[in-house]
Amino acid sequence: MSTLRFQALKDASGRKPVKFEEAGRKSDLFGSNVFNDKAMKQYLTSDAYKGVKDAVQHGTKIDRKLADYIAMGMKEWALSKGVTHYTHWFQPLTGTTAEKHDAFFETSYDGSDPVEKFGGGQLVQQEPDASSFPNGGIRNTFEARGYTAWDPTSPAFIFGTTLCIPTVFISYTGEALDYKTPLLRALNAVDEAATEVCKYFDKNVKKVTATLGWEQEYFLVDASLANSRPDLVMTGRTLLGHTSAKGQQLDDHYFGSIPSRALNYMRELEEECMLLGIPVKTRHNEVAPNQFELAPIFEETNLAVDHNSLLMDVMSKVGERHDFKVLFHEKPFKGVNGSGKHNNWSLATDTGVNLLSPSKTPMSNLQFLSFFINTIKAVNEYEELLRAAIATASNDHRLGANEAPPAIISVFIGQQLTKVLAELEGVSKGKLSPEEKTDLKLNVVGKIPDVMLDNTDRNRTSPFAFTGNKFEFRAVGSSANCANAMTTLNSIVAKQLKEFKKEVDALIETKDLKKDEAIFNVLREYIKETKNILFEGDGYSDVWEKEAKKRGLSNHKTTPAALKAKVSQKALDLFKDLNVMNHVEVEARYEIELEEYTKKIQIEGRVLGDIARNHVIPTAIRYQNTLIENVRGLKEIFGKDFEKIAKEQISLIKEISAHIEGINSNVEAMTEARKKANALTDAQKMAEMYCDKVKPYFEVIREHCDKLELLVDDEVWTLTKYRELLFTR
Repeated sequence: MSTLRFQALKDASGRKPVKFEEAGRKSDLFGSNVFNDKAMKQYLTSDAYKGVKDAVQHGTKIDRKLADYIAMGMKEWALSKGVTHYTHWFQPLTGTTAEKHDAFFETSYDGSDPVEKFGGGQLVQQEPDASSFPNGGIRNTFEARGYTAWDPTSPAFIFGTTLCIPTVFISYTGEALDYKTPLLRALNAVDEAATEVCKYFDKNVKKVTATLGWEQEYFLVDASLANSRPDLVMTGRTLLGHTSAKGQQLDDHYFGSIPSRALNYMRELEEECMLLGIPVKTRHNEVAPNQFELAPIFEETNLAVDHNSLLMDVMSKVGERHDFKVLFHEKPFKGVNGSGKHNNWSLATDTGVNLLSPSKTPMSNLQFLSFFINTIKAVNEYEELLRAAIATASNDHRLGANEAPPAIISVFIGQQLTKVLAELEGVSKGKLSPEEKTDLKLNVVGKIPDVMLDNTDRNRTSPFAFTGNKFEFRAVGSSANCANAMTTLNSIVAKQLKEFKKEVDALIETKDLKKDEAIFNVLREYIKETKNILFEGDGYSDVWEKEAKKRGLSNHKTTPAALKAKVSQKALDLFKDLNVMNHVEVEARYEIELEEYTKKIQIEGRVLGDIARNHVIPTAIRYQNTLIENVRGLKEIFGKDFEKIAKEQISLIKEISAHIEGINSNVEAMTEARKKANALTDAQKMAEMYCDKVKPYFEVIREHCDKLELLVDDEVWTLTKYRELLFTR
């Protein structure tokens, strides 16, 4: 087996950067393979074009006749670009994307008159069956009808020779079986709630759009090296492997010169993104060796989520062409940084205003403060639910170390804005005097833009930080579908804005306060109520953990503990009241995520046991036998003095035996713990058992294996080492 490792190293060391030439300017390529506004104007009738635009902007329904015209135009556009198939592209609750391809090609009943056919029926709705996708008990396999329905707010695109139509995925009885459906409902809820609040400041606002800019972190590992590691192939992370002598401690990779192979990969990836309308803008080396990041221009949240899901698929496919394995796991390597997907979130009006960006006028800044403070209030009220939204088996490895935020959800706003809130907290209750009103508007609210100029630093240990004109949800994992976090965040903000509007209106109507006075009064109370969630210090410190406990903040370090918040009465009421998800849909997701957690730990346990017993132990015994032969030879030569001369070899033989015994006994114990866990029928208890009783064996087994890696001759060690995985460029 060691020959596989050395062959992989030979292959990787001999790689040359794959040649790639850009096809043209990015601005010319952008959206070429997207059925966007430009394509629709060219291929649709004026009525069909208007129908799509009305559906996107106002949510109006597209009738069947109009759908036929839209499908006809979309088909002609696709055929002009060499497309042969179409698919309803959706995001089931597996965390990946799904597609079933059908050819445009059809014949008549007798096999004659072949024709390319695609009508409104195929565009608007399909029944892919898809009975094997997770459903959390919503449907039985024998009654598994599921439907995909076109989402016109996310434009169709061409990938390869297939027309991909973004769709929702719902059950026969109407429950959401995907990530997109609840997200669309949450975005609609925050639009309605935010628009009503905006009317306090600008009557012309008709729509508020939630925007998202994700930052995708990832590792690139040579494909041959990755394929030589069964754990990377099966689980996406290394379950064992001693840390390299050199890791990231010199900070020489961060923002350094991008290696040639990686750069050519990025160039081709960016061109694919341009064609698909994904507005990627930034690329750079991240902190860990062979770790990188790319980030786009902000987009409407639903489109941004679709683009990120599509991007991960494109990244893997382009990686294959460059002999790379792209790792999205949150913690593929021990001892170096993990990968996140920071979700930068804001709200924008149809009048062109970012509601989380301060302006030059006191009125605009009062609007900014209203949305800023309400967001903090929402996080304060639902911090446990936000933690649950980013809870996965893989993200548990990342949270709380190496620049990833801790499991305690807190909000960082910086010292200057903290001072602003402190001044607002002193607002008099009820009506304000003319002097106080003037002082507030000119000296507190009016000066916020100047304050913000010096408030651009960020706290890397904060899971939810304000960074100038947006909130950055840093705790989202790199492999996650952004929809999970964005559905929760937009829902809690929508709920809070509705409460805010209700309270302000009540003060205006019952206390005879002016609008500004009412807003100041409500915000003052919110500032007092949300102090517990604000934190400016080191999120990794023991001091903060103790302080957070005093404040009553949750600290769920594992997924089974965190997920309980999803099915709390508070969460069920939130999603139901906003029409984002009913109780069945929420509980189904809870069951699915628990099951996913259990299966991932189960698979990792099996893979680790296999590698430890079938790779590590045989290799250690082989080397031990070499040592034994050496000792025998020394005994023949030196007789009774051999023990003194062979002291180190004998000690090494004993040490290897101890580690072999340690591996065997712990693998057996882990297997028994797994059997006990598998016998449980309750999903929560099974997940907890895997977390508390099975998973702890991983580190014990790994420690023995990693010690053997240092003891055994490098020439016979079968598993590709960290120094090779992380530093082969």
